[in-house]
Amino acid sequence: MSKKPKFQSPTGMKDILPPEQKYFRKVFDVCENISHFYNFKRIDPPILEETELFSKGTGITTDIVQKQMFNLKTKGGDYLTLRPEFTPSIVRAYIEHGMKNLPQPVKLYSIGPLFRYEHTQAGRFRQFHQFNLETIGENNPVVDAQIIQIFYNILNELKLKKITVEINSIGDNQCRPYYKKLLVSYFKSRESSLCSDCRRRIRENPLRVLDCKEEKCQRIVSQAPQLIDHLCEECHKHFKEVLEFLDEVEVPYRLNPYLVRGLDYYTKTVFEIFIEEKTPKKTVPEEPFLKIALAAGGRYDGLVKLLGGESTGAVGGAIGIERIISLLKKKPAKPKKIFSSPIFLAQLGNLAKRKGLKLLEEFRKSKIQVRESFGRDSLKAQLKLADKIGARYTLLLGQKEALEGTIVIRDMKFGKQETIKLEKAVKEMRKRLKK
Repeated sequence: MSKKPKFQSPTGMKDILPPEQKYFRKVFDVCENISHFYNFKRIDPPILEETELFSKGTGITTDIVQKQMFNLKTKGGDYLTLRPEFTPSIVRAYIEHGMKNLPQPVKLYSIGPLFRYEHTQAGRFRQFHQFNLETIGENNPVVDAQIIQIFYNILNELKLKKITVEINSIGDNQCRPYYKKLLVSYFKSRESSLCSDCRRRIRENPLRVLDCKEEKCQRIVSQAPQLIDHLCEECHKHFKEVLEFLDEVEVPYRLNPYLVRGLDYYTKTVFEIFIEEKTPKKTVPEEPFLKIALAAGGRYDGLVKLLGGESTGAVGGAIGIERIISLLKKKPAKPKKIFSSPIFLAQLGNLAKRKGLKLLEEFRKSKIQVRESFGRDSLKAQLKLADKIGARYTLLLGQKEALEGTIVIRDMKFGKQETIKLEKAVKEMRKRLKK
């Protein structure tokens, strides 16, 4: 039995090894290319923020703040937290750097790690990555629809099928207080059937009960009053226009009257985007499909003011990178092309190595990709590697060639070879690659 390593990555956190990097790069590239098209600019907030930013911004009654934050106290007595989400950090930066003076709205995106202390399971980690979008400084419902459209486009660009958008409106401080009273009255009469967390939520924030994933609570929630039936005129008009914009751009959606999201700052529009996967027959036979949340977000018109800025309309959302990657890995793999370059540089001897290093730099400046194995002295081993990676041409530089200032070009496809002047190697290879 092999001995367990003394040091391992912390629970819920993992190394992203080289074979997995290509998946992250693919998702990041798609997210960034699409966000650039819609004129979003990148912002990278610090990984550590003041704890109060999240307790006040995310909400003191949320599971994130109550159960999941990684908090620490510095030697100077400051209380800091590893960011569990992006939005409060982005809003803090918007206020701190006077972005209200820029042309509005300000459109920002972020990509990076987040941290939440929770039970680790498939697709859920304590360090995970998100792609985040925020549009700050706009109240028009068209931006709600556009944020949803962008996330929908990203998932489609990644070739993910069976994507479902669920959407709801949770009103604002005009219509929500009355609805909360209705909820409390409904849940109070059924309190004994709720889980312990939901019994607490009735007192602290009854909307959180709607977000509970416990089966016994979901049965009770399914019969609860619906907020959409109690929206004020302004919220009703806003939500109606969001749905009309989504219809116009042909983003399919499903109304979910009990969707509230788990964060306190949301107002009006909230959404989640799911993918439906077939469930194993033995696990849940009565439910042939499993819903996996890939993206979520909503409008948060009160957050900028709550964190010390002026009253400002805003909407945003985020995509979970690890969940998307787990789905990409399940897709049938295309036949691999092993080579990473059409040229391999083989050398023999120290003088050839020195000349080879200089030649490799000339290829780099000319933006021509070349593979090499300077650490190997066996020409046979180097030619074997050139063949393995599928190189079309191998450049042979031995002691004789290094002294004479020449280099041998071997056509690996036809077995022909030619000796040319070393200083003409880059020009000659560029010409051959264009053919």
